Amino acid sequence: MENFRLRVFRAVAGHLNFRQAAEELLLTQPAVTQQIKALETELATALFDRSGGRISLTAAGEALLPFADKLAALSEEAREAVAATTGQTAGHLGIAASQTIGQYLLPRLIAGFLKDHPRVEITVTGGNTQAVLEALIEHRVQVGLIEGPAMRRDVKVEPFMEDHMVCVVPPSHEWADDEIGLQELRSAVLVTREFGSGSRRIVEQALEAAGLPLKELQLGMTFDSTEGLLSAVEAGLGIAFVSRWAVRNQLALGTLRLARIRKLKLARMFSIATAAGPDATGVAGSFQRFVMERAESLAPRATGGRSNQTRIDA
Repeated sequence: MENFRLRVFRAVAGHLNFRQAAEELLLTQPAVTQQIKALETELATALFDRSGGRISLTAAGEALLPFADKLAALSEEAREAVAATTGQTAGHLGIAASQTIGQYLLPRLIAGFLKDHPRVEITVTGGNTQAVLEALIEHRVQVGLIEGPAMRRDVKVEPFMEDHMVCVVPPSHEWADDEIGLQELRSAVLVTREFGSGSRRIVEQALEAAGLPLKELQLGMTFDSTEGLLSAVEAGLGIAFVSRWAVRNQLALGTLRLARIRKLKLARMFSIATAAGPDATGVAGSFQRFVMERAESLAPRATGGRSNQTRIDA
């Protein structure tokens, strides 16, 4: 329903790169260039400055962009309103998810949601908790799924599932399948996620509450993904705390093992976040209700393995 030239314009304005806009729109780069030139001819003005090897919006482009965004939003509202008259949900849904949720839980949620709402178009972006919340506040997505506390007032957060984090070690490690005291962590090198990660924040808070601040441990490398952490532990670079969902396959294969830490509680909540203000409606509201009602039933089950230690159901 959206004017196609304006859609192309919004994509180029968002990326400030014709090639990336073409990839987003599944078009060739010459086709994108042609649409922009046609729009500039229609408006009798240049919308982009292509000088100096960089692309930027002209004053005319800056003036047009908010109206293009409003027209796109109005088009989505019209589609949702028409679908509602038939008892269906339709439209576009932008979701941002932090990494553990995005990799291990969100695909199942989306598959289940699309079975009930096949006319919804979904796009997904990833990042740590901080990046997800920024995308939400900047209205680049309608819904965020996060692993850590929001720690800001301009979003509404509703927990939908409890998660447990576990300590993983190499199979040959002396702590493998064993229980250790909290103070023994001082002797190990701990590899961690980056600042801004919800996982890191949960570990920091749990250690602080147990009387062992993170700064008192031997900190090794930091990684911007959970997969990086797991690979680092497999390579013998240290131990790590990760979500139970993230380590299922490695435990089943025996490439990693668990170590239990006495008196350390690492439970956390996965939460769905929306912008502060009125409750989400339309497609976003439908997805929020679906997550709250169905997430637990759609979560992956723990896999069996070499011993009972590989069963990580909470």
